Amino acid sequence: MPPRGTQAPQRNVDVLLGTLTLSGKRVLDVGCGDGALARLMAGHGAQVTGIECSPRQLAKAHAAPPAEGATVVEGVAQALPAADGSVDVVVFFNSLHHVPAEFMDKALAEAARALVPGGVLFVSEPLAEGDFFQLVRSVDDETDVRAKAYAALQAVERHGLRMEEEFVNLHPMRFDGLDGVRERIVSANAERERLFAEKEGELTVAFLHLGVADGTGRLFLQPTRINILRKLESVK
Repeated sequence: MPPRGTQAPQRNVDVLLGTLTLSGKRVLDVGCGDGALARLMAGHGAQVTGIECSPRQLAKAHAAPPAEGATVVEGVAQALPAADGSVDVVVFFNSLHHVPAEFMDKALAEAARALVPGGVLFVSEPLAEGDFFQLVRSVDDETDVRAKAYAALQAVERHGLRMEEEFVNLHPMRFDGLDGVRERIVSANAERERLFAEKEGELTVAFLHLGVADGTGRLFLQPTRINILRKLESVK
């Protein structure tokens, strides 16, 4: 299938739902955070196991109302708690670049191991560009790790994965104020709280300058690369 190219702005989660067949599928959501996506995919008929290593995010996931078909367990991408060939879909939703760089290739190998032949790997990764990236760059500059995650994806053939499609989506992000930005960034890494406090004045100016006025808040677009890969039926 040829690349779709950059589309009109669309939420990344809607891209996922519009791309994957979920009903009746066994899914691993690697780096699932608070489990919201796992619960959403379960609501579309999948049996989803979310994998998360952050105690803060695990606590949120376990405190959320349970959803039939969705569970969240502790684990890491480079050693997935899943049997060989046990799932139909593996999802890295804005999470591959959070895997330590030295383990990114192993994480993709683990995804391939867990997939059935013909299974799908869906990877959604924010690009190091766009209004939102510029807003938070002084607090959370992920240029290097995002590049390393993409480089790891370029070498997946040796794990029996074939790249089927790549395209860029413009993900809209709306915030009523800077507190919403703080919560989004800090939820992934509490150590960034101090940097936010130090740079609050600078960030407030950037928030008003970079965001497009949208009612009482500001709208930002985050370019996101979507890669869709498939496990080969046989690996020679």
